[in-house]
Amino acid sequence: MNSEIIEFIKETEKKITPDGIATTFNNAQKLMKLPKFVQNFIVKQNTKSNQYMGFVVEPYSLFLAYEITQEQVQEYIPDNYELVPISIFDHSDKKLCAIVGCFNVHTSVFWGSRYELYVIARNKKTNLISWVICDYESNTLHYDPAKGFLPSTVKKSVFTTTYNGKLICDIEGQDSRTKMDLIIDINQYNCVFLNQRLWIEGNLSIDYAGELDNNGNDPFGLIFDPMEMKCAQHIEVDQLQINQLEFGFINSQMKPYEACCFPFAQHYMTTVFPEENMLKDENDLYAKISQIVNE
Repeated sequence: MNSEIIEFIKETEKKITPDGIATTFNNAQKLMKLPKFVQNFIVKQNTKSNQYMGFVVEPYSLFLAYEITQEQVQEYIPDNYELVPISIFDHSDKKLCAIVGCFNVHTSVFWGSRYELYVIARNKKTNLISWVICDYESNTLHYDPAKGFLPSTVKKSVFTTTYNGKLICDIEGQDSRTKMDLIIDINQYNCVFLNQRLWIEGNLSIDYAGELDNNGNDPFGLIFDPMEMKCAQHIEVDQLQINQLEFGFINSQMKPYEACCFPFAQHYMTTVFPEENMLKDENDLYAKISQIVNE
């Protein structure tokens, strides 16, 4: 690992402090009482330079891929996107898919757990594979692109590991039908090469769909070390113990065809107010990291 990557990781983590998160939390609680257009105005005024924030996904993030049909998710696909076959791993068969992501995260503005549902589609304008967020749950105060600052959306949220290598997820939505109850043994799996178009290109183009529509704003991208997207644990789906999984258009009758777990932290930077970053590939990422650490 070269010195610039080490510095990038340090800079990402240094941007995240308990005091900073507490201040943001207190300010956001006040902003929640204001109309959304006023919230947006204040946030944009206070982030005119739109400086970078740290965003760290903690170890053992989990992703489950489900095969879908065009009809099943038609209402979630913005006009400028189209579904494309994709796979989590480099060697796997490609299918039209939705992905459920579960992860603990600490950022410059909040600390907690996120559970997100995506469809994977191609942006017709940029030709980039994109993660299109269709639904989410969060156990902490957060910013919703359609509604502004919101409190936790869940009654309960458990996403953790045990001493003997079990990954436990047990959540229930506050005002939704979302329920996830699953246990995975992550001891026995080796890391396998990931589909780089999904994990590198896709994380440079993230958008919102359906009720989460981003008001026509451009998709936003993350800045990260591509090596943190090279491989992940290949979880055998027939070994998953899924007691219940209801999330958006995904239900317990559907079975994931692929699953992966990242046994290490992933370090991102992004602008405080999401905006398009114009990065297109791995070379652009390394150039941007070099720029950030040498400023």
